[in-house]
Amino acid sequence: MGVVNVTPDSFSDGGLYADTESAVAHGRQLLLDGADILDIGGESTRPGATRPLVREELDRVVPVISTLAADGAVVSVDTMRAEVAAAALEAGATIVNDVSGGLADPEILDVVAATGATYVAMHWRAHADRMQDLASYDGPGGVVEAVRAELAERVTAIRAAGISDDRVVLDPGLGFAKGAAHNWELVAGLDRLAELGFPLLVGASRKSFLGRLLADAGGDPRPVDEREAAGLALTVLLAQRGVWCVRVHDVRANRDVLDVLDRLALETGAGTTPTKESP
Repeated sequence: MGVVNVTPDSFSDGGLYADTESAVAHGRQLLLDGADILDIGGESTRPGATRPLVREELDRVVPVISTLAADGAVVSVDTMRAEVAAAALEAGATIVNDVSGGLADPEILDVVAATGATYVAMHWRAHADRMQDLASYDGPGGVVEAVRAELAERVTAIRAAGISDDRVVLDPGLGFAKGAAHNWELVAGLDRLAELGFPLLVGASRKSFLGRLLADAGGDPRPVDEREAAGLALTVLLAQRGVWCVRVHDVRANRDVLDVLDRLALETGAGTTPTKESP
């Protein structure tokens, strides 16, 4: 899944693709680089970000989605708003990637249920301006068990809205109401989340916990655009553990990694893809 941020303030590439023309060009390049899905978003969810108006978000994403979908791309809309999801699906998107899992706008579940789209539900506790205040996981089993339980609650709501299990993907929400240690615990505990029975989408690309791991001698985190190698190492791990999809910025490098793994799998008889059929 290649990231297309049609925003002025996303943490990694905010402003680079903030207009329709540059966003479409970027999406087309990601397809050439090997993306299976383009994830198009018009709202930054970096820690501390403020929300755009609904009209702003619509104006950012709908023209990009309609153009890339017309090109034949599989398009996901990265939104928490029912109104934006509905417009995006009408424009040609087939996946709704909701970082709030339906908590920010419960009506988004009704939109998905009525259209037959795939729904990605991420673990989420609050909007970007206060989510890190809720990064506390002191119960039994720590962050892994808390995320598992809270995702299971979202699955109950998703089913109640009429979305069938074969259209659902779950995301542990690395970096969302999580400290660096929480993110590493979640990566290590993905098998526990997979026990819920749904494909997993993981978005670790260029996130701050990688920057902190690679901090310099003075303790300053590695800059955002210098974290790619660490992300590629994670892609290897995630693919070998059967994760359905990785959400990344540098599609070409990640595709190269997956091509190597697939080639080696031919020699060993091992697979790198999930056993559960993908939505």
